[in-house]
Amino acid sequence: MTFSEGDIVSVKSGGPALTVISVLGEHVTCLYFSDELGEFREAVIPAFALESVEDGAMEEDEDEEDEEEEDEEEDDARGRKPAGGSRGKAA
Repeated sequence: MTFSEGDIVSVKSGGPALTVISVLGEHVTCLYFSDELGEFREAVIPAFALESVEDGAMEEDEDEEDEEEEDEEEDDARGRKPAGGSRGKAA
């Protein structure tokens, strides 16, 4: 597979999304953010170890996260008790 600058890829065995910054033969230089180090890092990875990440797949992940947050908010709203405790009359 041929990669171009700006492509979003991932390592076939798993890991974060990487941005292609250069290609030299079968060696692809990628940029990614390291949560552990708190900074951007570069890695040179053989092209055969990479696969393209389709834009739709990334958007679907974001949509799923949004839906989960909405579901949690709805559950919270249903589970809330009215302020002031029970509605029954005091004995």
